[in-house]
Amino acid sequence: MLKIKKHRIIKQALLIGMAFLFFGCAGSPEPSDNSANEARDAAYEAIAAMERGLAGEPLSTPPAAGPQSMPGQNTAAPQSTPGDPSVYDRARPAWVDSPDSVYSRQFYVSAVGYGVTRLNAERNALAQLIGFFGQSIEAELRTVSTYTEAIMSGVIQITENSRVQEAITTSVEMNTLMGAEIADVWYDSISTYYAAAVMEKSRSAVLYADLIRSNERIIDNLTLMTTAEKNTLNGYSRYMLAASIADANRVYANVLALVGDTPGISHANLKRGEDYRIEASDIARDIPITVIVQNDRSGRIRSAFSRSLSGAGFRSGGNDSRYVLTANLYLTEADMPNQPNVFIRWVVDVNLMDTRDNSIIFPFSFNGREGHINHSEAEERVLRVAESRIADEYGRNLRDHLALLLPR
Repeated sequence: MLKIKKHRIIKQALLIGMAFLFFGCAGSPEPSDNSANEARDAAYEAIAAMERGLAGEPLSTPPAAGPQSMPGQNTAAPQSTPGDPSVYDRARPAWVDSPDSVYSRQFYVSAVGYGVTRLNAERNALAQLIGFFGQSIEAELRTVSTYTEAIMSGVIQITENSRVQEAITTSVEMNTLMGAEIADVWYDSISTYYAAAVMEKSRSAVLYADLIRSNERIIDNLTLMTTAEKNTLNGYSRYMLAASIADANRVYANVLALVGDTPGISHANLKRGEDYRIEASDIARDIPITVIVQNDRSGRIRSAFSRSLSGAGFRSGGNDSRYVLTANLYLTEADMPNQPNVFIRWVVDVNLMDTRDNSIIFPFSFNGREGHINHSEAEERVLRVAESRIADEYGRNLRDHLALLLPR
């Protein structure tokens, strides 16, 4: 159920993101009607792929099997599309035992996966394809989650090239490398499905190079600010987003090096995400956040928020700060018939506000229920739990939220 809910949220984010003006490069031309339509179609295709996966159907609708013709290369006649009966009614394809015999290493990276269902076979094939690039790439792909969340929610526009938009959106939905696709599927008529996953090297090299260049332009635009603009929570957010993009770029550069280097793109010259995080930390330390808590108990909730902010790299204090964290503690005795103990429901509602325009930057809420043999002990338990959760969770959630905040 949690997985389905997550995918519903992503689907909603995709649809909402299409309605907003993406954050693009300064001075870049307005997109044409055609490019807008292509971006829309790519988003809807990614949603369709996601829904097929949730229904237990194949993740993708891949192209006709067999490599594309290359100069001087003899290729077999195109084989069937995945919905064709010959997925079942044909002899064992050569690629099942030797993918290189059909998808030449000169032009393709390929891998074969298998499973008891077609969906399992496709997923296994894509996982095997990632394995070609080594465990480091597989691990690094998991570290760019903030970047991919920013893409899916529409915080950043990946590139003006709709082909790259479609490729990376699909890769996020399928949890695989950009440019990877299922080229053919075969069932052995007994118990096993086989799938061939491929990346065409020349096409992938162009895609990754275009994406890296576009990301570099977005980073430059994100960090182009006056000193006054920089020393704000918006400035902090911009640098954190730039850090996520820089992390992703270095991963994509590693993949690019294995599918075919592109002149003008050097891994050594790419910006490092850590450099932007250090800058963001410096910004955060110079911005005081006033903390005000209503219905506090001996200042304990206020102290918990201060500790949480400090742990996440922010500074609390001051009475005339631009940024004010306001919180309310609500305690209600719960009616629990036939219970010897006293139970208290508690809620802490929090808003971080920008007093320049009275906008709410980050709303959040904590709640729970605690019990003990009498009211005072139950209330004491509530305060201990609330303190612990606030200190452990609030700063981390604030930092994650700001890292994905739409730049202003």
